This record gives sequence, structure tokens and C-alpha cells, in this order.
Amino acid sequence: MKKTLIPVALGLAASLGLTTAALADIRLGASISATGPAAFLGDPEAKTLEILVEQLNAAGGIGGENIALVLYDDAGDPNKARTFATRLVEDDEVVAIIGGTTTGTSMSILAVAEDAEIPFISLAGAIDIIDPVKRHTFKTPHTDRMACQKIFEHMQGQGFTGIGLISGTDGFGASMQAQCKDVAGDFGIQIVADETYDPKDADMTAQLTKIRNTAGVQAVLNPGFGQGPSIVTRNYRQLDIGLPFYQSHGVASDGFIELAGADAAEGVRLPGTALLVADLLADDDAQKPVVTAYKAAFEGKTGTPVGTFGGYAHDAFMILTDAIARAGTAEPAAIRDAIEATTGLAGTTGIYSFTATDHLGLDLSAFRMLEISGGKWTLAE
Repeated sequence: MKKTLIPVALGLAASLGLTTAALADIRLGASISATGPAAFLGDPEAKTLEILVEQLNAAGGIGGENIALVLYDDAGDPNKARTFATRLVEDDEVVAIIGGTTTGTSMSILAVAEDAEIPFISLAGAIDIIDPVKRHTFKTPHTDRMACQKIFEHMQGQGFTGIGLISGTDGFGASMQAQCKDVAGDFGIQIVADETYDPKDADMTAQLTKIRNTAGVQAVLNPGFGQGPSIVTRNYRQLDIGLPFYQSHGVASDGFIELAGADAAEGVRLPGTALLVADLLADDDAQKPVVTAYKAAFEGKTGTPVGTFGGYAHDAFMILTDAIARAGTAEPAAIRDAIEATTGLAGTTGIYSFTATDHLGLDLSAFRMLEISGGKWTLAE
């Protein structure tokens, strides 16, 4: 493979403290929402990629060939994401793309990647990204449909049959709302109250009051991500509704607890990853070595707590570099085939096994049902 001098990052370099790369053999592209409304997701993703590239190159790269990362900050704007994806393909000549912090940016990037026949690994949750299967598109987070199933599985175990739903109207919230409605009946659960809010709203007490006053509501679920669920959580506590409260995997990070406040978040349940409860994993848990190594590397480098979203980027990079190593070449077509042949690869989010009909590669066992207690993540009973 030809050695080429390229920048490690464009646009985001200054904010991440990146430097110009030395001669590099394998060029990977990324479009991440490191600033803007999804920055709490994208910032750790960008930092994770920086850390992993540095680690891999220090260890000799892949077969002696270094990785160079071309990284753009799309600020959560789907139009910018499309522009950057096009630039990554046409100007930067990358062999694969990681990114799409949000569903909207992922859909923009995958359109470009599919046309260019370049492997793309998304970091967003919506099922639409990989269902139906697109030949060159994969993703690392669980789907919103799986999150609904995991939550309803837990609710069913608690004996709940009627719930209230309060969902964000953004792409993630609307998608998960639809998926939850579609699978609720499979678990004997009826959605008896259904409210929505604009993610930019500063108060959701009106919607929560309607849910509280609806007969038959035994628990409440909030599909959403960003700052909206934190506001809903604070309002929920202010109204002293007193019913079990569930959030989505879209807020599975310490940042959510900080935004909502530990007191307001107390008792909130949600499906999350092993990464959030690394210290509670059994020694024989297949994910423990990966989770603890990433946690130590990220926290040691940044001085900030590790989180689910950085873990999505970790797994995307791991899947991609593992595929390149197995393919023995950095040709996009060979990388794509090797990703699809991945099996039993333990990451921070779960253990991945892709097939031609499954470009997520995770099942419900990858989720851990978590509960916030004393401002910390614990395993829910």
C-alpha cells in the first residue's frame, strides 16, 4: 500500500490537540458531532478515535503500517456530514469511514458511502441505519428496537401492563417511539398515555401531568437523547410522580446524571452497556478485558469518566482494524467483506457477529439493565 502524507484531522484538529501525521499507509475517515447539540456524544467519540490511533501506531500499526485519521466535526448537521463524507471519499481518499454520531448524520454519510462502495460504521442508534441491510453500512450501538425490547422485558418481569410514553420528536426519539409501539404488545404491555416534546423545549411538566393523570399507567418510558431527557427527568422528580421511570440507551452516560442531577436521576432505569458497570463485571465476563482496558486508556488520557458513546467509537475502530488485519489489505471491498465475516469479537458494547443479513451483530444479551443509585450506575434487579 502506498505511503501518503495526509492530515490526521481537518477542522477538529485544534480542538482535540491533534498533530500532523507522519507518513501513513492506511487512511481512515471520520465525521463526528464533536460540537453542537450532540457534542456530549461526539466529543468522547472523537477523543476515543484519537487515543486508539495513537495506541495502535505506537504498537506498530497493522502489519507495520500506520493509521492516519482524517477527522471532521459536522456539529450534528446532516448537510455538513454529507459534505464531509464526500470530501473524505473524493479528496482524502480514505478506505473506510467511522461516524454519524446521530441518526440524521449517519443517514447522510451512508448515502455517500454506499454510492462510493466504501465501508461505513455508524455510531448512531436508529434501526433504519441497518434495516434494511445496506451492503457497505454497519453500526455499533444497539438499535432503538432492541432497547424497547430490553426495557419491556424488564417491565414484564416487574408485572407492568400499562405504561406512559413521553418521546422526543427528534430523529432518535421519533424512531424509538415507533419501535416501542410496534413491540409493546409482544410483552403484554399497553401504551395508555402517549406524549411528545420538542428537544428544544425547556419544560415538559404539562405532558408529564397528563401522563400522571391517566388511569392505568404503572411506569413511564422516555425515548430520547440529548438534553431533553434530562429536563424530563427533573420535571418528573419535581412532580413527584412516584412511578418507576425508564430512559433509553440514548442517555447512558455520566453526562446524563450530571445534567439531570443525581437526586432527580435516582432510581432511573435504562438499558446500557457493560462499560458503565465495568467494576461490577464477573472476572470471566468476555467483555471485561476490553472494557477495563478502554476505561483505563480513556480516563488516563482525558481525565474524564468513560462513557457509552465513546465506547461506540472504540468498537467501530476495533471492528474496522480487526477486519483490515484479517483481510491483509486496505482495499475497501476486502475490508467490507472482512467486517461482514466478523464473529465473536468482544467490544465494549457487546460481542459482535455480523452476517450478510445482520449488519449490527448484537443481540439483547449485549444490553445490561441498569439503575442509577446514589449517582452511580448499578445493575437493576
